[in-house]
Amino acid sequence: LKGTMENHTKVTEFILVGFQSHPGLQVLLSVLFSTVYVVIVVGNSGMILIIRMDSKLHTPMYFFLENLSMLDIFYSSVIIPKAALTFSLGRGIISYNGCASQMFFFSLFGTTEAFFLAVMAYDRFSAICNPLLYQVTMNKRFCICLLVGSYLSGCINCTIQTGFTFSLSFCGPKEINHFFCDVPAVMHVSCSDTFVNEIVMLSVCGSIIVSTALVVFISYGYIITTIIQMPSAESRHKAFSTCSSHMLAVCLFFGTVFFMYAQPGATSSPYKSNIISILYTTVIPMLNPFIYTLRNKDVKEALKKLLKRK
Repeated sequence: LKGTMENHTKVTEFILVGFQSHPGLQVLLSVLFSTVYVVIVVGNSGMILIIRMDSKLHTPMYFFLENLSMLDIFYSSVIIPKAALTFSLGRGIISYNGCASQMFFFSLFGTTEAFFLAVMAYDRFSAICNPLLYQVTMNKRFCICLLVGSYLSGCINCTIQTGFTFSLSFCGPKEINHFFCDVPAVMHVSCSDTFVNEIVMLSVCGSIIVSTALVVFISYGYIITTIIQMPSAESRHKAFSTCSSHMLAVCLFFGTVFFMYAQPGATSSPYKSNIISILYTTVIPMLNPFIYTLRNKDVKEALKKLLKRK
């Protein structure tokens, strides 16, 4: 692959110019991104610490939640520090290989997150719809298999996306109209015909989004039906409170990703896609710990215990 890449390319670096047309916005965005990054790292590390320290939280649901927090730290670390630097300097130079590796890891963690959310929906489905079999179904080995499977699926997608994108020729304008090396934005500056790539991106991303979203919606269809049929209001409330935070995170993630990748002409409006990208690269990883902590009684109790101990 590397040999063909070198034959194709004359460009050794790219210039990231996301939001460059608004100079006053640059400093504000730099401060905003840096602050958000600190919140993401602290919030998600806090979540991991709470889950590790409290034996009551050593259940499949929190095992996945701990791994989601870890994933969110990786995911945002690929994008935000470089973006904050780009904004503070006014323009960001990124090497050809740096751009390829940023795309690879962003695609890996982003895809894995979609599979994680599907796995977490299935976990809630097992807990609420088949409570007697829950411990047997969601045993430790199966949970680890689901985790590894999510990362492997992410690996397959990012290899396809990065491989296809960087097999294109880049001979002319080096300016990427984005604040990171996203697939549509990099494709846009290629001097090859990108029709096949757009079809590949649409079909691969589309099938991932549709399949993971289907698992989520079918699981929640069963969950909601089961909750409605519960005899007491208290059990309905308890069941719903364990799902509501996950439902909120799912709607945020799939809503923005669907808007971004699963529609034809996703490469056509750079400014619009830059705005939406801010949502899923910074806002969602920042909100996840808050969504799961504030809506969750077990986590709140574990946090109180941890603070008392301190």
